[in-house]
Amino acid sequence: MEHQASLQLTSSGADYSAHQKIGLAFIGVGLLALLITFLGEGALNPTVTLALSLAGLLTGSGILFARMLHQPAGVNNNGVWFSGATARGMAGWILGIVFTGFYILLYWTPSNLEQLIRGTDALSYAIRGSAADQWFLYGLFYTLAVLVMGIRMLIKYRDNRYQILRTISVMFFQLGLAFLIPNLMVLLNQPEFYFSYFWPLKYDYLWPSTFSSLTQGPGLGIFLLFWTAVMTVIATPVLTYFFGKRWYCSWVCGCGGLAETAGDPFRHLSDKSARAWKIERWMVHSVLVFVIVTTLMLWGNQWMGGGLLGGMSQEFSRWYGFFIGLIFAGVIGVGFYPVMGSRVWCRFGCPMAAVLGLLQKYFSRFRITTNGGQCISCGNCSTYCEMGIDVRWYAQRGQNIVRASCVGCGMCATVCPRGVLRLENGPLEARYNGPVLIHHDDMSVQLDETWKQSRPLMPPVQEDLPILTDDDL
Repeated sequence: MEHQASLQLTSSGADYSAHQKIGLAFIGVGLLALLITFLGEGALNPTVTLALSLAGLLTGSGILFARMLHQPAGVNNNGVWFSGATARGMAGWILGIVFTGFYILLYWTPSNLEQLIRGTDALSYAIRGSAADQWFLYGLFYTLAVLVMGIRMLIKYRDNRYQILRTISVMFFQLGLAFLIPNLMVLLNQPEFYFSYFWPLKYDYLWPSTFSSLTQGPGLGIFLLFWTAVMTVIATPVLTYFFGKRWYCSWVCGCGGLAETAGDPFRHLSDKSARAWKIERWMVHSVLVFVIVTTLMLWGNQWMGGGLLGGMSQEFSRWYGFFIGLIFAGVIGVGFYPVMGSRVWCRFGCPMAAVLGLLQKYFSRFRITTNGGQCISCGNCSTYCEMGIDVRWYAQRGQNIVRASCVGCGMCATVCPRGVLRLENGPLEARYNGPVLIHHDDMSVQLDETWKQSRPLMPPVQEDLPILTDDDL
């Protein structure tokens, strides 16, 4: 049967309640005010219109989320494969274009966002003591997305303690360590520093230029270098040994925080094929090698007085930041949420995920255990794995899941209706267990004359069938 792609923006036959219509109306007003702020140069006060936009969006979202409280507690992903927004339909592609377009404007032509930027000046002066720039606007939008969609997560998974704690954690670290503290440090004439990002994710934190600026600058520069070194060299391997990469990717990291909250409606879109897994392994480790080589070359150039790269040192680091930090992490990593799922950057490009994955695979106590005898092969675990792991394949075999790409979000265990999966920290021994279910290679059938004589009568055509013996098997 030929499949015809739907051009509907919503699911067919959508029937909205009065409360939902009011919430959508507020969101519509917020989007209109945002458009006016974006296009209305000199016509209206951008602070007023942006505040009106945020008020409409937040109020409308709150009304829609409150409606979810009237539903029974428990995972409800009904209709995700039938909605135009979450099933790569017309609305999904529009969302992807809007997200990607915003990143393109942010990175390449921020002057087109001038009115939006000016709309955040009042808040910027309050917490950082200076006028806003495009990065303050981006940080504000990013943080609001994590907080608002985090509230949705808390309501949706309110019966799951692990998901509640994990969501509160990413909301806290994004608001505190990735937004408020860096801006307050600028207000106090200190370097703008993000405590929740370490090398190699924040690739320039160990570059010679950053080292010089921190050691020669005022205040906390030495402490910040010490923090980066300790978190990169000591804390990362120690915490990963005890808890796996989930301690960072699903509890602390801002990239993971956005993927787990704003990206939750798109987590089922990740590619589960073996081909995607192969591409993932090649790409993410290639980026890690590139980061290491770049860092070593920049330090070598520094020690040789510019004899290694010469005047190309700054150009080299700039192009690296352009292709990896901007295009891959930003434009593709977030812009493609509605098309490729919420962990595109984490799967295919994040060097921190590559380091944590290697540690998790070979030097960690973390694993996801499976009770294969309870598995009914419904496929929920594989469907909602945002990292593209075919969890069901492991569950059917009763085999522990120890994968470098697993971020320990626990969603596979959350959506399992039979309690087959469990996130555990245990001894390193026996992490990799073979299949514990009966395998066809482990079975043998012995047929003897007694069975032949007592077997039920068979049709004449089958009476002459040979009886298998041990030699035949």
